[in-house]
Amino acid sequence: MPTASPLLWALGLAGPQELLLFMAAVFVLNATPGVDLLLTVSRTLQGGPRAGAAAALGVSAGCVVHALAAAFGLAALLAVSSAAFAAIKWLGAAYLLWLAWGMARTAWRGADAAARPAEARVVSVWADFRTGLVTNVLNPKVALFFLAFLPQFIHAATPDKTLAFLGLGGIFVLQGTVFLLAVVALAARLRRLPASPRAERWLHGVGALLFAALALRLATARAAS
Repeated sequence: MPTASPLLWALGLAGPQELLLFMAAVFVLNATPGVDLLLTVSRTLQGGPRAGAAAALGVSAGCVVHALAAAFGLAALLAVSSAAFAAIKWLGAAYLLWLAWGMARTAWRGADAAARPAEARVVSVWADFRTGLVTNVLNPKVALFFLAFLPQFIHAATPDKTLAFLGLGGIFVLQGTVFLLAVVALAARLRRLPASPRAERWLHGVGALLFAALALRLATARAAS
């Protein structure tokens, strides 16, 4: 058994250096532009910090699902079954295209979010949470990422690898949540800058194109060999 504290050993880590390396790697992965980061930024710029935070928490909830799936072996199914991978992949791509279509309609018609009643805005918060959750859960590459990434930091002699998966997954989710909420705070400050209705429509149009491009990239992704 490596010289590590009982807590670190329960996480499958041989020492504090491995924990710091894991957290640094998670930070780099969170900061890499992708669907989750783009969704959080776009919802903050379009709907305000409450919408962005709801989307970020939805993404984190999706990561919890993937961490549990990896810990209990469900994600392994995507790695070995091309049919399962393709099914989730096409569902995820279709959902991203649906989001892109909604943004494109808003860009074409225009929208006045401030004019909506308070009840509609509350409903929108739950809709943003659901969007973040579904977008993350329906991305099979996230599931495969958890399956491929977490084992790299779990020592081979760790007695309870399921517990180690859950522990490292929890650290990943917590750190990712803090990062996305920080992104929301930054994007909210940018949102305070004066913006014309034309600029808002342009933002929705750009978001629609980006989500359509992400859907295409997800649709053409292949399962890891």
